[in-house]
Amino acid sequence: MKQVAVRIGVGLALGLGLGLGTTQPLWSQANDIPSAAPVMPAGQTPEQHGRKVLDEMVEALGGDAWLHRRNMRELGHIGRFFRGTPTGVVIDFTSTRQFATADRFEALRVGFITDKSILLPGKKIDIVQIWTAGKGYEVTYKGRVELPKDQVEDFYRRRDHSVEAVVNTWLKAPGVVVVYEGTSMVERRLAEKVTILNDNNDAVTLDLDVTTHLPLRRTFEWRNETFKDLDEDAEEYADYHTIQGLPTAFTISRYHNGDLTSQTFLLKVEYDVDAAPDMFNPDVLLKKKQ
Repeated sequence: MKQVAVRIGVGLALGLGLGLGTTQPLWSQANDIPSAAPVMPAGQTPEQHGRKVLDEMVEALGGDAWLHRRNMRELGHIGRFFRGTPTGVVIDFTSTRQFATADRFEALRVGFITDKSILLPGKKIDIVQIWTAGKGYEVTYKGRVELPKDQVEDFYRRRDHSVEAVVNTWLKAPGVVVVYEGTSMVERRLAEKVTILNDNNDAVTLDLDVTTHLPLRRTFEWRNETFKDLDEDAEEYADYHTIQGLPTAFTISRYHNGDLTSQTFLLKVEYDVDAAPDMFNPDVLLKKKQ
């Protein structure tokens, strides 16, 4: 679908160019053609303007309140895709994410919601995933098992390239470079593109809405150890709602090398909820549902 949209866009652009050709100036020399390079405000370098745009993003997300969130609870469902085509798999879930501070570790607990049975009404959660201390676990009432290595690596790779990681870790690290790259389009919305490059030659690119300054897309590349080439991971954020003063994307679309792989649709979000101390302890097993 996305490729079709791109082809249609190109065709439309060509049609407009032909239709309006007699009204456009003819550039006699290459150096007469206007540059497509990003235009910097007077007195600002690409680095300075890029950091300014990122500061505007943090303020748009909620400023200090966003930076100091304790946790986040979500209820929603996720649909799976294969090469951009729906697989028919839709998973209902609830999750609680704990944000890291000086005295609190970062962790995530995801519970998968299923029907009790075809005879008994209601829902149940008899499988959860817990992500903590660089590992991932599947926990049931029977016990716990560690999740596969490739799944764990993928989870923490995306976490380490998240918007939160950029703000809380990347921008505070020595040797980081911020580059403003001009404007782009994300799902027909005009965005400002900023790339953050660390001293390990790793990079994250953020596309931010020019009007609201909210993130529309996050992109990074990583080397595939099997095929020795670069893979691209991208997330797009849409349908923002303000929850407890914090703009929150209720639709998150994930892409791998340009192909849609999943879409998450949130139904409810809460911040700074009460969470049991053992919620993120994988040694605490679930109680068997009757």
